[in-house]
Amino acid sequence: MSNAFTTHPLPATAGAETRSLDAGLIIDPSTGAIAPNVSMSVNNALAPGDGAFSADGVADLADLPYLYARWTNPTVRQLEQRLAALEGAEDALATATGMAAIAGTLLTFLKAGDHLVVSDVCYAGAVELTQRVLPDLGIAVTPVNMARLDAVAAAIRPNTRVIHCESPVNPILRIVDIAAVSALAHQAGAVLTIDSTFATPVATRPLSLGADLVIHSLTKFINGHGDVLGGAVIGRRALVAKIRGRAGVYLGATLSAQSAWLILRGIDTLYPRMRTICESAGAVATFLETHPEVEQVVYPGLVSHPQHELAARQMTVFGGMIGFRTRDPKAAAARLAERLRIVHYAFSLGHQRSLVVLLDTAEMMASTFRLSGEALEDYRAFASDGLFRLSIGLETAADILADLDQALTP
Repeated sequence: MSNAFTTHPLPATAGAETRSLDAGLIIDPSTGAIAPNVSMSVNNALAPGDGAFSADGVADLADLPYLYARWTNPTVRQLEQRLAALEGAEDALATATGMAAIAGTLLTFLKAGDHLVVSDVCYAGAVELTQRVLPDLGIAVTPVNMARLDAVAAAIRPNTRVIHCESPVNPILRIVDIAAVSALAHQAGAVLTIDSTFATPVATRPLSLGADLVIHSLTKFINGHGDVLGGAVIGRRALVAKIRGRAGVYLGATLSAQSAWLILRGIDTLYPRMRTICESAGAVATFLETHPEVEQVVYPGLVSHPQHELAARQMTVFGGMIGFRTRDPKAAAARLAERLRIVHYAFSLGHQRSLVVLLDTAEMMASTFRLSGEALEDYRAFASDGLFRLSIGLETAADILADLDQALTP
């Protein structure tokens, strides 16, 4: 018994679209079924002499035979191999949620007395974990605008062990120069983790730009159907093995086989979905720039984005997320919630249906970010009093435009 798969062979030159379909794919030896199986068993029978009875000397739990589903599971392992192939990585660990991937990674590489540099604007759960929970564990944390490289350099200390950021950042779509931050991190001997949920591997592959680990909320674009939670951390085998051996075993963040199967189904269409979404996003962003009720549009693909040149260097497409501001955000939010018929006024993002919601700046500062001074000014440069976060789906682009137009117009 072994975790070494007999997989559908792929040529070394296989393209990204092909890897998204076939990397790690197992053809069922009994039935010839092509779609991945769902292995729901919690435990697996052991064979004497296969090394299953002792983990001594095992550097990675993924090298063991399937023993217990909290450690490894055949369906989840197929997902991990597919994700690693998409990011050009050696290995991946799938988790129950994106937040579990972030927490598991940070709690693996940080201990009391260590220091973390974190983006001052990123996913709300990550902000609250790093700034309100980790300090209780004796971990020092410095939030910083990762677009200001001088500020990143100044924040690094001798005991800095991890630098964590996003690109584009949630919700204001600020871009981080991954290669430049990577150079700073490695000069300091720190691990650089990039949450690339907004970009997906279709737009950006952070490992190729020097990041050590890339994190995804699989709940969002990678699954793309709004029907399952999941997360992943992807990178060098030794780093992923360390996270698997600590967070994967002790923090209880195991992804279920059924969820892994649903996400594998979503990945099958990742590339055509993202290309359609990004094409529509470009059209919607361009339209919104001319709308009389819209003051500003924030989209990396627009030349008006303050970091458009950087985005063009490190993104092959510009993603499905748009931010826009109106003159009276609360009045516009009320109209959108009441009038929208195709776009849905709702939280979350990265689903097959378009979603929009107002993120009121005062509320975001009170509940999550708590920025002040220059950091608050930097945030408000993108969001002002409130930013509408628009996640583009797979609807006909003209229908999205018409729906937004009739809902925005007083």
